[in-house]
Amino acid sequence: MVSTGSKRGTTRFSIEPRETAKEVWLAGDFTNWQPRRMRRQSSGAFVLTLPLPPGVYEYKFVVDGQWITDPDNGSCAGNPYGTSNSVASVEPPLERPAGRHRDAAPSAADALPVH
Repeated sequence: MVSTGSKRGTTRFSIEPRETAKEVWLAGDFTNWQPRRMRRQSSGAFVLTLPLPPGVYEYKFVVDGQWITDPDNGSCAGNPYGTSNSVASVEPPLERPAGRHRDAAPSAADALPVH
């Protein structure tokens, strides 16, 4: 799965392998197809967050040595090896609204959510 990272300008890749995986790596045109190790979360998912500029990228996961497409992403493109790569489109970050004057009274939107 591909989603916006928690830091501005980052993209989060994650996968929950169907079987118990020992190692999961991410490789794509943004890494020159050199696999990068993903970190296992307590949930069992593997995650890697990378800074990526806006664009369209091809990638695959390497699960215990097996190259696979992203099971949560149906967007694929053929590759020169007769298989498919997953395709992710990274959009530019949303512009932040223009700030108010620093002396302006706080609004309800400035309040922190209560959990």
